[in-house]
Amino acid sequence: MSNVCVQCALLVVLLIISHKSNAQRSCDVFQGNWVRDDSNYPLYNSTSCPFIQNEFNCQKNGRSDELYHHYRWQPHGCNLKRFNGVEFLRRMKGKSIMFVGDSLSRNQWQSLICMLYTAVPGTKYTETSTPGLSIFTFTEFGVKVMLDHTVYLVDVVKEAKGRILKLDSIEGCKLWKGIDMLIFNTWHWWNRRGASQPWDYIEVGGKFYKDMDRVVAFEKALNTWGRWVDNNIDPAKTKVFFQGISPSHYNGSSWNEPSAKSCIGQKVPLLESTYPGGLPPALTVLKKVLSNIKKPVELLDITNLSLLRKDGHPSIYGLPGTLDCSHWCLAGVPDTWNQIFYHTLIL
Repeated sequence: MSNVCVQCALLVVLLIISHKSNAQRSCDVFQGNWVRDDSNYPLYNSTSCPFIQNEFNCQKNGRSDELYHHYRWQPHGCNLKRFNGVEFLRRMKGKSIMFVGDSLSRNQWQSLICMLYTAVPGTKYTETSTPGLSIFTFTEFGVKVMLDHTVYLVDVVKEAKGRILKLDSIEGCKLWKGIDMLIFNTWHWWNRRGASQPWDYIEVGGKFYKDMDRVVAFEKALNTWGRWVDNNIDPAKTKVFFQGISPSHYNGSSWNEPSAKSCIGQKVPLLESTYPGGLPPALTVLKKVLSNIKKPVELLDITNLSLLRKDGHPSIYGLPGTLDCSHWCLAGVPDTWNQIFYHTLIL
């Protein structure tokens, strides 16, 4: 074969590789549908991960159906990279990852720990925990996977007047500096009322309010967080993600099953690509705020794909005596969030 032919053949191969690579980058991995995959899913067995909190450990708590484990998210037009825990740890060697948010962040944090731990069984690790901060270190790789438990991102402070939710104060950010990868989340607590509401007054602009529209309050807090990102993040040193809005399933009418009063007994996902009940208003607010941030923040837009998983919640197999259609069983849906997180890192 002449040198010209060899060069032409190599050029064709390079063009094909480049086309596939560009297609993967341009593909919207958040648009797709769930498909059954018995041979490759779940990505780990919950019994092989001793770190799952009781409220997420549905199999241990008596859930006998396992079909919800065997669904894979299939984007339209491309395939997700299969999660490779060893490769993830090698790429992140010596680095820190911090989830910042509420118990949905804890859900994703524990999922990632399980996905990594089961990929390197027997690996050495350390666990440390102080009020509000948990650190899991894979010592052989020097990788820290951390959780800063802060439900609003902005501050809740005890004062003489009572417990104050300060929409324009974000002192908790001291923990976020120097972290290589930050994954933020908040929404789950914004509609809490009554005994479960952890504040007495809202403060913003030096004024106090007994209450206000919760979506409005959410947007004001996100804008405070966005200003912190713009003023403090160096994109060359820290990559920032936002987890998106994790949905709940307490009303079957929203998925065209009016007889279902909650997620109890739901064993299979919706297999279409869009959720009949539409997307939550909080997601529109989040996207609006993110569009105004000058520093790069990548949205893990998990809302629609999670809305389709009415089968993935603990329901009655979480905390005893509790109906939970907000959090997710592990193994389960948060593993897909982390698979997408991994996919974005290696492209």
